[in-house]
Amino acid sequence: MSATVTESMELIKRGAAEVIPEEALVKRLSEGRPLRIKAGFDPTAPDLHLGHTVLLNKMKQFQELGHEAMFLIGDFTGMIGDPTGKNVTRRPLSRDEVIENAKSYEEQIFKILHPEKTLVMFNSSWMNAMSPSDLIGLAAKHTVARMLEREDFNNRYKGGQPIAIHEFLYPLIQGYDSVAMKADVELGGTDQKFNLLVGRQLQEAFGQAPQVVLTMPILEGLDGVQKMSKSLGNYVGIAESADEMFGKLMSISDDLMWRYMELLSFESMVEIAKWRQACSGGANPRDFKVRFAQEIVARFHCQADACKALENFDARFKQGLMPEDLIEQEMKAPPDGYPLSNLLRDLGLTASTSEANRMVQQGGVKVDGEKVEEQKLVLKSGDSHVLQVGKRKFAKVKLIA
Repeated sequence: MSATVTESMELIKRGAAEVIPEEALVKRLSEGRPLRIKAGFDPTAPDLHLGHTVLLNKMKQFQELGHEAMFLIGDFTGMIGDPTGKNVTRRPLSRDEVIENAKSYEEQIFKILHPEKTLVMFNSSWMNAMSPSDLIGLAAKHTVARMLEREDFNNRYKGGQPIAIHEFLYPLIQGYDSVAMKADVELGGTDQKFNLLVGRQLQEAFGQAPQVVLTMPILEGLDGVQKMSKSLGNYVGIAESADEMFGKLMSISDDLMWRYMELLSFESMVEIAKWRQACSGGANPRDFKVRFAQEIVARFHCQADACKALENFDARFKQGLMPEDLIEQEMKAPPDGYPLSNLLRDLGLTASTSEANRMVQQGGVKVDGEKVEEQKLVLKSGDSHVLQVGKRKFAKVKLIA
């Protein structure tokens, strides 16, 4: 894509919270060379959701402007645990957990990014080579006073809550990643601003031109209140089925729809403004929500799946089909019965048994129309049941011995 600096800046700033400093980015774009664009993700969970893709979408825009995308998997920092926004020390992940999640990330990011234009990097490749004396030298380039300027650290310190020494290392190592990668621009959520600015400071300390920091808003979840999070159950996973993804996106409020479009759609802002104007003139917001939901489903599945998802959605919710119309599946039950959490996972109604247990805790699971309150419920073989998770997921199952 050939674009002027002004056109590039317009695209880059779309949906962005801050560009620090903006004049530095204009200057680097004016140099006419491919910039090195960094975005880092700690592989703390196996699946990415649409909240993660806010940064990936921005990185793709940089790719389309001719710049080099560097997708950093924080396999080293993932074993520390990012303390950002936490009021307690996070549990570090094991090496095996990090490696397994990292593999999953590599498979998922190329649903958005151009593979041939993306450099996937792991920060263990330089951190494992760092000696203890090197690490001490890195720590010497920052102060405790500066660390305590960070709101979450400061709140914990004032509240008498412990801060482990290794947590101070996290922003230092994230910043050093920018040194090792020679980043021109680093992307991150607004909650990462402190860490991104540490990267600028360390690059200067190591004799490099400091990176430009571009922060993106934190995407609200389906509830429109709290940030999108798998643990809160208000997320849309990019590995979910087309029907589930479509149904979740259709459930968002009409007001939240415009924010999702700005941060997640690849439609131009001019086109989205036309849609918004049409709604102000009396058009049904649902029609544009359908277009948006189909765009997202097609991105992570295909256009045929997006069309089928709309058909299924209309059939179930517009025409009022009931769960009894579902085709019954047969599942072989263990001798002692089928634990409900396992069954929900095996039927694809939840991604894991832990998610199933969370949904039960939140009152989001029904068996034969009755809300389940017992997490350890076991269903016996020989019985048939209609299972429901949330408002949109149903399965009709017969357990056989």
